[in-house]
Amino acid sequence: MRTETIYVCLPDEATPVWAPVDAEHVHDDVYRVIDCGGEDEAVEFGKGTLVRCRRQTLSGDFGQLGECLVAYEYVG
Repeated sequence: MRTETIYVCLPDEATPVWAPVDAEHVHDDVYRVIDCGGEDEAVEFGKGTLVRCRRQTLSGDFGQLGECLVAYEYVG
C-alpha cells in the first residue's frame, strides 16, 4: 500500500485551515483517508472516506507550503 499526505479542510475554523492526513492512493485522483492524526472529528473527510483530490497551492503560518494534494469531493 502506497500512502501519501493529502490535506483536508477543518470546516469549524473561522478561516480556511487545512490538516495533513495519511491517505492511500486508490486510482486516478481518488484517495482513501487512512489516518487523521487524532483529528477525526474535526476534519471534513474522516478515516475510511474515499475522496477526490486535486493539486492546489497552500500557505501556512510560516509561508507557502507549495503545491499539495487537497481533498475537495466525497466519493464514498
